[in-house]
Amino acid sequence: MTDLETPWEPPLAGDETEHLVGALERLRATFRWKADGLDAAGLDTRVGASALTLGALLKHLAVVEDHTFTVRLHGEPLGAPWHTGDDEGDHEWPFTSAAGDTPERLYAFWDEAVERSRATLGAALDAGGLDQLTAVAMPDGRHVSLRRLVCDLIEEYGRHTGHADLLREAVDGRTGEDPPPGWRPKSGHWRPGR
Repeated sequence: MTDLETPWEPPLAGDETEHLVGALERLRATFRWKADGLDAAGLDTRVGASALTLGALLKHLAVVEDHTFTVRLHGEPLGAPWHTGDDEGDHEWPFTSAAGDTPERLYAFWDEAVERSRATLGAALDAGGLDQLTAVAMPDGRHVSLRRLVCDLIEEYGRHTGHADLLREAVDGRTGEDPPPGWRPKSGHWRPGR
């Protein structure tokens, strides 16, 4: 059972799938809280010599969500809004183009990608669980399991949520490990859940 005040909290005693999905959802919620409610200047704030911004992280993680559950899981190409012709083969494009997007668009990119990912992951788990093999093949022909894709996404969020900690603190001093109980986004339409 999920606490309505902290629905991103992983289960205290669940099975492997519940814990992995719970860990992913907690990181998603923490990342979204760190990025929430900012204007264009806040989303474009940098720390030191780094070019990284919260806006760039929103766009990058939206692309990673779709790439994980479209290309890596099913072997299908990414579609709109990601391939515009200008970005073909440019892995830095989400980072370098984010400053040209409005805050509303950046939040929508991420919110919508997470919704698609939840639906796709849920269907895949129902269809074959974590042990099912994905479209990702190693050079020797072995395929990666869905478990590995979920763990890779958890790792990606772990790294970038740490970046978001530093960036958000530089914007307005917000610190903390998790969103406060009862938190809901001020911007966009994302909702915590599984």
